[in-house]
Amino acid sequence: MDRPTPFRPSRPFRLFAVLTTAVALAASGISSAARAADADLVRNGGFESGLDGWTCTAGKAVNTPAHSGSSALEATPAGNDHARCSQTVTVKPDSQYTLSGHVRGSYVYLGASGTGTTDVTAWTQSAPDWQQLTTTFRTGPATTKVTLYTHGWFGTGAYHADDISLTGPGGDTGTPPAPPTGLKAGTVTATGVTLSWSPVEGATGYAVYRDGTKVRTVQGTTATVTGLNPSTAYAFQVAAVNDAGESARSATVTATTADADPTGPSDLPPHALVGYLHASFANGSGYTRLADVPDSWDVIDLAFGEPTTPTSGDIRFDRCPASECPGVESDAEFKAAIKAKQAAGKKVLISIGGQNGQVQLTTTAARDKFVSSVSQIIDEYGLDGLDIDFEGHSLSLNADDTDFRNPTTPVIVNLISALKTLKARYGEDFVLTMAPETFFVQLGYQYYGSGPWGGQDPRAGAYLPVIHAMRDDLTLLHVQDYNSGPVMGLDNQYHTMGGADFHIAMTDMLLTGFPVAGDAGNVFPPLRPDQVAIGMPATPNAGNGHVPPSEVVKTLDCLTRKTGCGSYTTHGTWPELRGLMTWSINWDRFGGWEFQRTFDGYFG
Repeated sequence: MDRPTPFRPSRPFRLFAVLTTAVALAASGISSAARAADADLVRNGGFESGLDGWTCTAGKAVNTPAHSGSSALEATPAGNDHARCSQTVTVKPDSQYTLSGHVRGSYVYLGASGTGTTDVTAWTQSAPDWQQLTTTFRTGPATTKVTLYTHGWFGTGAYHADDISLTGPGGDTGTPPAPPTGLKAGTVTATGVTLSWSPVEGATGYAVYRDGTKVRTVQGTTATVTGLNPSTAYAFQVAAVNDAGESARSATVTATTADADPTGPSDLPPHALVGYLHASFANGSGYTRLADVPDSWDVIDLAFGEPTTPTSGDIRFDRCPASECPGVESDAEFKAAIKAKQAAGKKVLISIGGQNGQVQLTTTAARDKFVSSVSQIIDEYGLDGLDIDFEGHSLSLNADDTDFRNPTTPVIVNLISALKTLKARYGEDFVLTMAPETFFVQLGYQYYGSGPWGGQDPRAGAYLPVIHAMRDDLTLLHVQDYNSGPVMGLDNQYHTMGGADFHIAMTDMLLTGFPVAGDAGNVFPPLRPDQVAIGMPATPNAGNGHVPPSEVVKTLDCLTRKTGCGSYTTHGTWPELRGLMTWSINWDRFGGWEFQRTFDGYFG
C-alpha cells in the first residue's frame, strides 16, 4: 500500500489560522499577555519524582499505567482511609484557576479546598481507562494558598492519577531564607547526636541532613538525630525553610558517636531467645515452674503485672494460686529460681499489661503510682527490669497529637516519664523491653492517630512516640508479629501473617525506619539491630500467625544473610539482629519445645 502524502497547508491558509486564533482569544477577553502569565502551579504533577511535593495517606508512584511520562500515582483506600494525596500551592487572591488531571479507577475525586470562595470537586464513578477531570474556581479576596487533592473511596480498590495541573496566576512565594549559621554538635551518645544552630529570619522550619540525606524537619533551632551506630562518624547540615522553599545548606559539622557500652543490658548474648512465662494464670498450655525453664531462654518475661483499675497506675503481680495452677512453687522457691536464672546470666523481667491488663496513665498521680508499684514488684522479687506489653485501649493519641517526636497525649507523656524515672532509679543495668502489636507500630507507616481529617483509629501508631523517646534506653523491641491484620510494608504492598514474608517486611521497617503516615519529612528513625527481636507464636494454639520452623529459618536467613528473601527485598542485611521472642514458654513446652529447638539450631 502506498504511503499517503501528508497535508501541508499553504502559507495563506496558515496565516488565516493565526488570525482566527487571535480573534478567538480577543473575543474571550483573554489577552496573549495574560495567557503567558498563567502557569502550572502544581509541583511534580506527573509524579515523575515519586511523591515529592505530595502528602499521601496511602500512595506510591508506579511506572504502569501512566497517562504520560514514565510514572503515575497509585493509591489504595483501606479501612477508614480513602487514600487522599494533597498538595498546597501558593495562589493570588481574587483570581481564576483551572484544576485538571487524568484519573483511572472507581470513584476517583479531584478537588481544591481553602479557595476562600466555593471549594470544588470533580469526580468520576467509573474510569476503566484514563479520563480527564476538570473544574474551575476563583480565589477569595484574601486567599493566598489552596490545597489540591485527589482521593478514592472506601473499599473500592486502587485508583490512579497523573498529569495534575493548576493553571492560573502564580502567587507571591517570596524567596527562600538564608542558610543557617552556627551549626554545632552538643550531646553525643552511642546512638544519637544533638545539634543546634542560630535562628534564621523568615524561616518557618528547618530541614536536618545527615550525610547528605534529609532525616527530619523541626520548627525550632535544635534537633536530636537518633538511630545512629556506635563509634561512627557522621556529617550534618541544616537548611532553613519557608513557603518559597529551602535555603542552601549550612556549613557541615561532623560528630562521632560514642562507643557502645559493653556492660548492663547489652551483656545479653549476641543472639537471644525471649519468652513469656505464665506466672499469674493458667490456660490450656499448663503451668511451668520457673526453675524448669530450659537454659536456652535468655530473657524470661513474667506474665503479667496488671492494674487494679485501668487508670489507677497501681500495678499488682499476683502469682497463680495452687487451685488454678497445680504444682505451683512457693514464693521462696520462685525467688530462688529467679536468682538461679540470674546467676546463669539470664534476665527475668516483670511484664505489665497483656490482653486483659489495660493501663492508662491519664494523670500524673497515676504515673507516680505506676512508678512506685512497679518498683515494689521489681524490688520484692529482685528482677532485672520491665517489659511493656500494653495492648487494647491502653495507648491512643488525642486528635491534635500529630508529632511522634513531641507527643502531648497524657497517657503517652506520662508513660514516657514513668519509664525514664524507672531507668534513672535503677541505672544502666535496668532492662527495658516492649512488645507492642503491629497496629501500634508498623501501621504508623500509613496511619498515625485519628488522622488529619479524623475518622481513623486513634490507636494507630500510638507506640511510636514511646519507642522513640526511649530508644537510647531500650534494650529490646519485639513487636508481636501475630494476631495482626494485613499491614503495608515499605514496598507499599500489604503483607499478611502466616509466612516468612510478613516477618521479613515488618522487621525491615524497624531496621530501616519509615515516614510516619506517609510524610517524608517525619521519619521514624531505624532501631539498632541488637535492639530488635522478632515476635512469633510458639504453636498454632498460642496465637494466629504461627509459622513452621522452615519459615522461621527463611526469615532469619533473609534478614541476617539476605538469602531466601522471596518477593520482599530488604533495605539491608543485619547479622546483629538480636533474636526471637515467643508467646510463650508454656506453649512451647506444650508443643514439644519446637520453637526453642529452631532457635538453638540456627544460632547454636
